[in-house]
Amino acid sequence: MTPPDVLVRITETRRQRVAAAVAEKGPAGELAEGAPRTPADNPFLAALAAKKRQRLPAIIAEVKMGSPRLGNLHGTVDPLAQAQLYAAHGATCLSVVVEPDFFHGGYDLLAACRAASGLPAIAKDFVVDPIQLVWAKEAGADAVLLVAALLGAEEMADYARQARGLGLVPLVETHDAADIGKLQGEPWELVGINNRNLRTFDVDLQNSISLLPGLPAEAFKVAESGIRDALDVLLLQDSGFDAFLIGESLLLAPDPGAKLRELAGMTLTPGEGR
Repeated sequence: MTPPDVLVRITETRRQRVAAAVAEKGPAGELAEGAPRTPADNPFLAALAAKKRQRLPAIIAEVKMGSPRLGNLHGTVDPLAQAQLYAAHGATCLSVVVEPDFFHGGYDLLAACRAASGLPAIAKDFVVDPIQLVWAKEAGADAVLLVAALLGAEEMADYARQARGLGLVPLVETHDAADIGKLQGEPWELVGINNRNLRTFDVDLQNSISLLPGLPAEAFKVAESGIRDALDVLLLQDSGFDAFLIGESLLLAPDPGAKLRELAGMTLTPGEGR
């Protein structure tokens, strides 16, 4: 299935901007490939593993400075205060959207939020060149996002091995069965399903749950997008997800700290309220 137009536009713009940076500063060079990361050698995986041992939901709380839907949030959102709030109210890890043109982010934003929060962080970008992996590492990231809808299976595996060589763990974001089919033959540590349909933008948790059995059994499983409340988290956790990447529900909440405590299971326990 071809990616929807919005993803194509974002990716093409990203490709042009990254190519300009490479032309100015030089390419990444040949990156060493690494073995799969483990909780023993990667802080992001270690944090998720600790929550899994406790049978608690691991919340990956997102900082983003805008989106195609929300517009530019600079001047409205204080990203460092947001990152510190997440750390203070139970977030397991941090996600920072670094894409600059549609999401108004940057790797400097990642570095600042990682330092302010002390939380392990994932660089959420549209990876089209190995130099972005280097930028993520230099900014202090512990993980990087790979969007399966935009990459061929071998290309995605190559990026993953290069990321591991830098000490990063790749999180592969899938949306449908075709994306999941690209996972074959690679020892993935961290795989997500985006609950949002990229064409209609509708959220369907049951669709994500139905795709879950296709994910690698050994991987940490991440539910992404459209998670509104603790009952959504509990439903997804009971279905087999380990971690929950949550952005707008926190960003737009009147009291983000209280919302995060709710989502992190500090106000509900499995089975309660259903």
